[in-house]
Amino acid sequence: MADGDVRDPGALPELGALTCAPRTSARRSRNRRYSRSVDTTAAPRQPALVARLAPLILAASVAARLAWTYLVPNGANFVDLHVYLGGAGALDHPGTLYSYVYADQTPDFPLPFTYPPFAALVFYPLHLLPFGLVAFCWQLGIIAALYGVVRVSQRLLGVAAGQGHRTAMVWTAAGIWTEPLRSNFDYGQINVILVLAVLCAAYSSRWWLSGLLVGLAAGIKLTPAVTGLYFLGMRRWAAAVFSAVVFFATVGLSVAVIGQQARYYFTDLLGDAGRVGPIGTSFNQSWRGAVSRILGHDAGYGPVVLIAIALTAALAVLAWRALDGDRLGALLVVQLFGLLVSPISWTHHWVWLLPLMIWLIHGPWRERRGARWLGGGWLLLTLVGVPWLLSFAQPTIWQVSRPWYLAWTGLIYVVATLVTLAWIAASGRRVRR
Repeated sequence: MADGDVRDPGALPELGALTCAPRTSARRSRNRRYSRSVDTTAAPRQPALVARLAPLILAASVAARLAWTYLVPNGANFVDLHVYLGGAGALDHPGTLYSYVYADQTPDFPLPFTYPPFAALVFYPLHLLPFGLVAFCWQLGIIAALYGVVRVSQRLLGVAAGQGHRTAMVWTAAGIWTEPLRSNFDYGQINVILVLAVLCAAYSSRWWLSGLLVGLAAGIKLTPAVTGLYFLGMRRWAAAVFSAVVFFATVGLSVAVIGQQARYYFTDLLGDAGRVGPIGTSFNQSWRGAVSRILGHDAGYGPVVLIAIALTAALAVLAWRALDGDRLGALLVVQLFGLLVSPISWTHHWVWLLPLMIWLIHGPWRERRGARWLGGGWLLLTLVGVPWLLSFAQPTIWQVSRPWYLAWTGLIYVVATLVTLAWIAASGRRVRR
């Protein structure tokens, strides 16, 4: 899906340098170590017709998504957005933040507020507005953030600021219908915005901005904290340290404003995966969820899961070393590792698959054997939504045990991720030879 804004400032051919054209020589020298192993082969051009129709394709996709939300029965329930705002509203009643539950549409699983207390402070102003207005604007915000995710991914691949817009429109239009994005829309999730923040942090050469973005994102939802490994691997020491400082500042602010409930979260609730949701459901595409479904009970972080994580870590290190400074590729390796290691990685956490597809199809390794097959395979997999299909075969979200063929099929994202990491490691090794 390379570009071709009809010889227009939108094409991906200029993938030459991954440095994203810093404005000053000082920034060029700082970024040089992040910008090695670049394939300068021109990217294939997008068909001219698709390029011309890109705005219409995006408009049609957005209109269809909104129609699905508002015209189809159960098109979207916004349950997580209800939790965000309901939890924020609980701040008006001291001591109730982590006893709050939303059960209007989920009687089998009353949803508690599971995010860090700083998230409640961030969401607090929104709970004062009509929910319908917030939900509508939230969907538009997800679409805008999704387009931002695609554009920043392009910038990390060296696409100039004035180019690639029509390619980004097509990717956004398609991305709306992938499983991670569908569930973000359905539940009113915040993951796309957090992914955009982390991508901007990786793109920026300013240590304080990168650290600020990741620290705030981790303060809202813990999962972006894994980006600290990316900073350390890239030897961006100041960004790594400042992200930790900002995160602990969000903790301190939460304790100062909220008090006992904030302390309760970090001393009692942190790490309680069972409170977040059913470990064994097919929607949980982490190692812990996958192994639990095969064993028929919550495996916790027992020997099998720990061995799987150790092997994944080794594979991720090999993939990292093979990338040799490719910023987007390295960031994706870290985020994929984080998704597998986390106790719960719902399908709506897997927004990182969209930048992964862009990297495979448009990135510096796009001409290597298997790159586009992998990218196309991920696209097909997410458009179909295998974990979603498997959910219809489980009696309830709470039942961990299931027939062997359903349990092993539930490894789908895990296996595909391992294949991707192995391909990166092996492809890099072949080139070095």
